Amino acid sequence: MEVLKVSATSKPKSVAGALAAVLREKGMVEIQAVGAGAVNQAVKSIAIARGFVAPNGIDLVCVPAFSEIEIDGEERTAIRFIVGPR
Repeated sequence: MEVLKVSATSKPKSVAGALAAVLREKGMVEIQAVGAGAVNQAVKSIAIARGFVAPNGIDLVCVPAFSEIEIDGEERTAIRFIVGPR
C-alpha cells in the first residue's frame, strides 16, 4: 500500500489530488501525519478527495490508527489514515 506523508504545510487540494490518483490506481492508500497541523491538513485532504472520486461512484471511508515512527533517531507517534472505497 502506498504511503502519502502529510505535513502541516501541505496544501490539502494537492494532497487530495494525489490521494485520488493513488486510489484510482491501487484501490487503497495510507496517509501518515505527525502533529496537530499535519492531521488537520490530512483530514481536509480526505474530505476534498471524496468529492473528487464521488462522480466515479466511489464512496471513500477512512480508518484512523496510531503508529510509532522514527524521525531523526527519535520515536514519534503518527496518525495513520487508511483510505479506501466503501
